[in-house]
Amino acid sequence: RSESYVTLALLDAANDRDPVVQEQVRKSILTLGNQQPDKVLSMCQDYLLKHPKLVVGHRVVILQTIELVVKSRIDDISYPKIKSVIQLASDEMTKSKEVVPEWQQAASNILVAVGNKYINDIMEEILRKFQPGVLPHFFVVQTLANLSDSNVYGMVPFLNAIMGTMLPMLGMTKQDNMKWVFSSALCHFSESILEYLANLDKAPDPTVRKDTFSSEIYSAYDILFNSWMQSRESKLRLTVAEALGSMSHLMAHDKLEEQLPKLLPTILGLYKKNSEHYIISKSLCQILEASVNMGSRVLETQIDGLLVALHQQICSPMDFSNPPTVKNHNEVLRCFTILANTFPDRLMVFVLQRLENSNKRNRMGSLAVLRHLINSSTSIMETKRLLILASIRQPLADHSNKVKKRVVQVISAMAHHGYLELEGGDLLVRFIIQHCALPDTYHRPPDPEEVTNEALRSMCDNTLHLFTTTVGRLTDVLWPMLLCYLTPNQYANATTPLCKSLILLANKKQTAQEPNFIIDFNAQGSFLYRCIGVILQQCYNKELVRKQLQEILIGTRHNDAIERTGVAMGIGLCASSHLDGTLEKLEEFGKSDAFRKASGIFGLLKDKNDVDVEKMKSTLILCYGYVALHAPEDKLLTRIDSDILHNISKNFNTKVKQSGILNCLIHSVGLIAKAISKSVRKQGYLFSRKQELMGVMMVRVLSPVCFKNKVCFSLQCVFPQVLYSDTSTALDELLRNVLARDLSPDGLQSMFKHIESWLSSGQDHERERAVKTTAELLQFYLDNLRVKNLVTFHNLGALVGRLAPRCTDPNPEVRRAAIDCIYRLMYIQLRYEGFSLDYKDDSVEGLLVVREKLSNPDHSVLYKTCSELTKIISKRLPQQQLSTLLFMLYDGLVDAQSNCSRASSVILNTLLKNRGAGLQDLVPEMLEVLHNRLQVIGEEQVKVAIGQSILILATQHLQTVVNTLVAYPLPYDSWSCEMWIALGADSTLALQIMEMIIEKLNVMVPYVDKKESMLRPGLTKVATSQPLAMTCALREMMLNGQSADAVAYLFPKLFSALLVRLGSSVGVQLPKDLNNICVSLCCVLSVAVEALRILLGRAQLDAVMKPLDQEGAWDKMKDPHQHTTGVTLLSRAMAKHAGPRLPSIVESLCPSLCNIYECQRITVTAFFSELLNHHVVTELMILDMLMNNMMERITDTCGTVRMLAVRGLGNIAVGSPEKVNKYAKELLAAMSSGMEENDDPGKLITLEAMSGMSKILLYLDQKNVHLLENDEIRCASIMLLGNLSKFGSGEPVFKDQIHNVLVSLLLHLSDPNPQVVKACKYAMRICAPVIGSEQISAMFQNHLLEEKGLHHGEFINDLTKYLVRSKSFLYYKNTHRIAECLVMLLQDPDPLVRVKAAEAMGHFH
Repeated sequence: RSESYVTLALLDAANDRDPVVQEQVRKSILTLGNQQPDKVLSMCQDYLLKHPKLVVGHRVVILQTIELVVKSRIDDISYPKIKSVIQLASDEMTKSKEVVPEWQQAASNILVAVGNKYINDIMEEILRKFQPGVLPHFFVVQTLANLSDSNVYGMVPFLNAIMGTMLPMLGMTKQDNMKWVFSSALCHFSESILEYLANLDKAPDPTVRKDTFSSEIYSAYDILFNSWMQSRESKLRLTVAEALGSMSHLMAHDKLEEQLPKLLPTILGLYKKNSEHYIISKSLCQILEASVNMGSRVLETQIDGLLVALHQQICSPMDFSNPPTVKNHNEVLRCFTILANTFPDRLMVFVLQRLENSNKRNRMGSLAVLRHLINSSTSIMETKRLLILASIRQPLADHSNKVKKRVVQVISAMAHHGYLELEGGDLLVRFIIQHCALPDTYHRPPDPEEVTNEALRSMCDNTLHLFTTTVGRLTDVLWPMLLCYLTPNQYANATTPLCKSLILLANKKQTAQEPNFIIDFNAQGSFLYRCIGVILQQCYNKELVRKQLQEILIGTRHNDAIERTGVAMGIGLCASSHLDGTLEKLEEFGKSDAFRKASGIFGLLKDKNDVDVEKMKSTLILCYGYVALHAPEDKLLTRIDSDILHNISKNFNTKVKQSGILNCLIHSVGLIAKAISKSVRKQGYLFSRKQELMGVMMVRVLSPVCFKNKVCFSLQCVFPQVLYSDTSTALDELLRNVLARDLSPDGLQSMFKHIESWLSSGQDHERERAVKTTAELLQFYLDNLRVKNLVTFHNLGALVGRLAPRCTDPNPEVRRAAIDCIYRLMYIQLRYEGFSLDYKDDSVEGLLVVREKLSNPDHSVLYKTCSELTKIISKRLPQQQLSTLLFMLYDGLVDAQSNCSRASSVILNTLLKNRGAGLQDLVPEMLEVLHNRLQVIGEEQVKVAIGQSILILATQHLQTVVNTLVAYPLPYDSWSCEMWIALGADSTLALQIMEMIIEKLNVMVPYVDKKESMLRPGLTKVATSQPLAMTCALREMMLNGQSADAVAYLFPKLFSALLVRLGSSVGVQLPKDLNNICVSLCCVLSVAVEALRILLGRAQLDAVMKPLDQEGAWDKMKDPHQHTTGVTLLSRAMAKHAGPRLPSIVESLCPSLCNIYECQRITVTAFFSELLNHHVVTELMILDMLMNNMMERITDTCGTVRMLAVRGLGNIAVGSPEKVNKYAKELLAAMSSGMEENDDPGKLITLEAMSGMSKILLYLDQKNVHLLENDEIRCASIMLLGNLSKFGSGEPVFKDQIHNVLVSLLLHLSDPNPQVVKACKYAMRICAPVIGSEQISAMFQNHLLEEKGLHHGEFINDLTKYLVRSKSFLYYKNTHRIAECLVMLLQDPDPLVRVKAAEAMGHFH
């Protein structure tokens, strides 16, 4: 029957080389199997039995199909068929003693699928192959494990017996793969038992208990933990760990308690030995859960180590594109939850202490734990809420947006659990609102994972909205608190989210008719007045502003201190936009009838009975203070004397005793002083009334205590120099007295450490005081130094390193004092070396000349002088002090003063030039420090100087520098790249480094073959780190324009090395430690391609690069499937635009053709093959060399190399046709050999040979050549068929042929070649009458016109309908004819045709 015929054909095609066809074949067999499961299963079984030598891939597809049929139709398959399927799958699974994963796994899956319903039959079969004393087949154990997962209730009753048989086998097992499968099985068994016990109400045998399995589980544990856990194979260790985690729940309590002190440290130790941590954390979580459930006492002794290890894990960054890292994060959080339930106090102390650590990663990890515990352990955390509220304050001040994001998440969790209602909760609300007001990020962060201000602001907006809408308990916290944030300027950007929340809260309160909906603004202080002030700020109608100010001043209750302050704040805010109008209105109000007139400054007494006037004056004085505070800086100083202080003096009497007006005066003076001090930083100002004001204020110093602090604060603002001189003198005296107690290098260092941090202060006066104080201390030390023995001034280098950069400080006083410090340090050193007190050293005395030059602020003079200073220091500094000085100068590179950071770089490089040759042991450490400094330096000039430092070190210690930088972790971060780029700045040095790298690239192993899985026999190519790093290094060095000379000199070698490296990278994976973190290295191949691209650019070969860019050659080179096409395009571009460079390149590449690495031979052969397509190789006289190499490659072991070599030989006929007859014998032999190639699965070599032969034949006198079929021949054949039908339309044989080829013609209607499509249309119109349907014939005549377009899909649909109705067609050869056609089409070379044929065959039911 047709169904059987079709099914058999599909089974034959099940291993089609195209995966899409293979999948469609499988779907079609499944479709047929769903209709007739027993029949299709029988055919599959028979097929496998009749073809015992079927290739593995083919068997696998058929077995997978059987599995799918069984899964979908298990209830409809007869029992005898089930038995035979079990037998077949069992035999297939164990036929080969070697592990063949795909084959045996497919058979195992059938048994598991059947086992879901027929578990007893399955176990009967499997247990026959699981006998005591004999190691079973790998997949017998694997099948048992999978069955325990898929059918828990069916398998658990068998497990006791299975484990009883298995235990002796564990001791017999020697191979890692068997250890792995036994461990995996024990893990699955344990999980199944636990699931069974957790659902005993559904279980067939509710009497099963945990202790039923405890003895066997412990015996297995003993072998796994004490023996297998020590394996060197990481995958085995992880599987053992996973099993131990599951088994721990089934162990007897006393046994688990006994093992915990060894088990927990071992599991924690796996974190360091394995890069994949999820399995370890999952196992640890299960062990902790089992320990806590049984009430372990031993666990407490392990808590410290557990917390440290878990915290390290939670601090590891999550990569959401890598699910295991997310799973690991969640498992670690589960561990913390388990420990929180048992050790809440110790856990909270630990987490909150870690929260104090300012390291970003540490803090984020701690916050993640805190958030999780708040959400998951509500009852336990109840008593810790106040402690948490206190501890969260430190992260609130963190500058990192990543940390802030995590803080917001914690606050959100706290809100839902009642934290924000407690004391301190308002700080957290304020934090959210502050970040609702964040400004935009003006510079995009370099880290793509960094949280921008916009993202954080949006998150806080949403959080505030959630607080308002979903956390009902917060309503009374937020109302009316949020109103207070509407007026301060720093929250202006948060106005929109605040108003939205306030509207929602107000509506909620109003709807519920809650009494506190109405707000008593007296109780709310000065809020409304500040609101009015903010509104008036934005108002442009001056008359309206004046009118409102009048109403405020008249309507104020001046005897209410809170309202008075609110009025003053509001008027001050208004003055920021309307200073003149506000001052006029205040003066006008001061002259109104409400006030009594007075004369003189601070002169007249008031009427003591009129208390209201006194209160009004208090308001007015306070208003002037806030007006000064908010006034525009450019206008303030011109109005202080005439308008503000003058009017304050009119309203204040020195004999006043009332505290209200005194308070207002003191407050106002403080505000004025603050405003003045801020303004005078930007413009000069003589405070003419300062003495007068000081006199008034000093009187108050003797007033009651309640005023003293306020007065002193105001004095400090107004008159900051009053106490400075005496204080400075006293400080110097104090420091000298302390130093005198220990006049030694250590004593000096002890004093200096208290001053050291002030040397780099951002304030000029602080740096000046610090350096001058240091100079005084050094002079005192020198004057009082009495050297009795020759000792070492061991901290000379550290002191000089800290002080020398200050010699170019922007402040001239600091510069001179710093030179004085260096001068005195040098003489202290001379004293320690044994010189007398009156000895004068010429070089040190030269510092005095340098001191005078430093008075010149010109940068060029300063740095030249700085260089002279360094020469003096270099001459006098002992060798053992040099390293300390250098590392201090490295710190100076990040000095806040750009002058000083530049000076540090000048001193550093001068010292390295003069004395760096003796520092070889320190080179790696110095490079590491420079690498770290590059990360924080923003000054471009200093970055350039660091590059010079690296160059100087490389000049002196080339091999050490290169080895150190190559060893830096991949992918190179931007700072490592800058260091390599710096090495390209000196062409001589770059030449040496490039030669060194080329030499190593030519001999180093580019990759290693590693086994990807214990179950899979194949090997994976994994890149070795050093060649990858060296390729990256070359890429970065060539980015420096100064490397152009070196690149030009070494171009042939560089090009050849990188092309070979390109070949070495095809199909090569990154090392595992790079797979998760790699950002800039998309793949190994990309690195080599990018380096080659930069090489061409640096060699100024734009003409080569242009066609490569246009044709997408770079992307093709990166694609393993199009790699040779990309290399061909590169070769073509080089031949056309860089011909003169080719001889040296070819000479350099030739040795690689004999390389052991197949991928390298492929790349070089592809390059040479295309060169032969161009006449330039004849002109350059390298044709013979290329020809000989291609002839050698046609016997290569690699089929691709042979194919490319044949192509290259054929290309000679295009590139150098005049040479064809010279090599006729060799070329014909090569083409003939290619056409007879046996080891050529895709017939690619044959095709190339035929193509090459056709090219060669144009220039040879040869007749018997078989041409390769092409589109022209196909067109001619189809046209011939059409023309023949004119003569044979009545013949039955011809009709039969037409029916045979009809499907092919229909398919070719969508042929990519338009000429073939036209030929098909012609032939089908001519042949239409033969089909026997008038409708179809008319359809062909109307629609299949050569020049007319055709909608192929609609045409086929309509045609199919006619065919079904046309009995003359359907019954001409019956459905068997269609089946035969479809079977034939399954052999079509076009995979799309095969897919459609297979799809159609699925409908034969």
